[in-house]
Amino acid sequence: MVLNFYENLSSDFIELLENGNEHNLIIEVGESSIKQPFKVHSTVLCCRCPYLYDEFKNSTISNDDNIRIIQKPQLTAKIFNIIIKYIYGATVNLEKVETSVIFNLLMTANEFQLKELMTRLQTFLIENQSSWLKLNFSKIYNSSFQTNNLKALQNYCNDIIAKHPNLIFESTDFNTLPEAALVSIIQRDDLQLEEPKIWDYVIQWGISQNKIVDDGNDFQILKNTLQLCLPHIRYFQISGENIMEKVFPYRQILDENLWADILNYSMAPNKTITSKILPPRKIFATQLPNRGYTFQITSSIINIEQATEMAFWVDKKEVTYDINNNPYEFNLILRGSRDGFQHEVFWDLCDLKTNVIVVAKVKDTDEIIGGYNPIGWNSNFYHRPSETNDSFIFSLKNGNIKNSILSRVKNTGRAIYNNPGYGPNFNNDLWMDGTQTFKINSRDCYENLIRKTTGGFSIDDYEVFQIKKR
Repeated sequence: MVLNFYENLSSDFIELLENGNEHNLIIEVGESSIKQPFKVHSTVLCCRCPYLYDEFKNSTISNDDNIRIIQKPQLTAKIFNIIIKYIYGATVNLEKVETSVIFNLLMTANEFQLKELMTRLQTFLIENQSSWLKLNFSKIYNSSFQTNNLKALQNYCNDIIAKHPNLIFESTDFNTLPEAALVSIIQRDDLQLEEPKIWDYVIQWGISQNKIVDDGNDFQILKNTLQLCLPHIRYFQISGENIMEKVFPYRQILDENLWADILNYSMAPNKTITSKILPPRKIFATQLPNRGYTFQITSSIINIEQATEMAFWVDKKEVTYDINNNPYEFNLILRGSRDGFQHEVFWDLCDLKTNVIVVAKVKDTDEIIGGYNPIGWNSNFYHRPSETNDSFIFSLKNGNIKNSILSRVKNTGRAIYNNPGYGPNFNNDLWMDGTQTFKINSRDCYENLIRKTTGGFSIDDYEVFQIKKR
């Protein structure tokens, strides 16, 4: 009979860490102004974290007590405290920990080669924080391919991209996509993208890596850059017209035998082909809206669940819509990171546009705020309010934010304010006050405050959509 006392063992090692008795190493984390020391034991690291143990062996003795010191200025004390307690006690408490911190914890676990922790954290994020992953999709996708150890996260992202390729191919970060990520997605048979478009995106990505293609030498550079991508293009599934229009200008990056086979296949299909012919991709037929329409949205801030919740608010329904039965199309007309954050940009693109939704991601948080303006902003009404009964402002459920907050207009005569000196403006309740800054001063015209605190706050990005019934 074997009696296990793992819980006591774990708590004893945590106590050893917290007391620091007989420690022979200090790990300092954080910048110099907020540096925090952790007293640890090399024998524990030897068994539980060989990565840090190797750093211990390579460090130098820094004081008279034969204590060695390792500095980790890039780490926060919050992250390292969780990591070191896992190393000592094999426990991780994720309660009340922001999802963004959990993701940073995963990346640190990867750096420290803590495979068990990496596996558990990936599973936790995928099973419990899928909305946050989708909202920060571009960042997550790029980060997961910076290493070969995050396979679960890579596969999760690729499954989504195969169905919704616009998330990556139309993102502002596409040209910075790691090569391994691009290869992993274009090799999939179920990528829902036409082959000529895939070719265009691959060429765009290749050119952006070197700013090239002016002469013959540049074509060789492009060929070298795309050597892992080119074998996954389904050349023999591209029409002859698209071959001449899209592939022909870049024929020099293809092997001579492959180019000859492509021409033969298009113009003399009975001739023998020696190049490998990849099967056509499994493109699923797009159904009519009333027979299983799949709602999609091009956004770096909100996901389809959040857009569906907004549609429910717009129509003032008692029962929310199904995510695949959203009655509106969301057409992106402005993205700050793409078009600019200046108020002149907002008025150039959004003046006189009706039925618009504004969303903004608060800087360095999971928080998303925004508003709906059915009548639009009008530069002809300079420094004057506009009246509507149907506008509202909101904050969205996301990550650690348990519930959305909807605040409908109560002072209808001053619901919208038109001032070309600012961006989108829902009077004093929410408006864009300067570049990448929003402000909430009071609860003048809308029912509820959508943030716990008033005043100005910075944003990472904001988007404006014009919605219309399908």
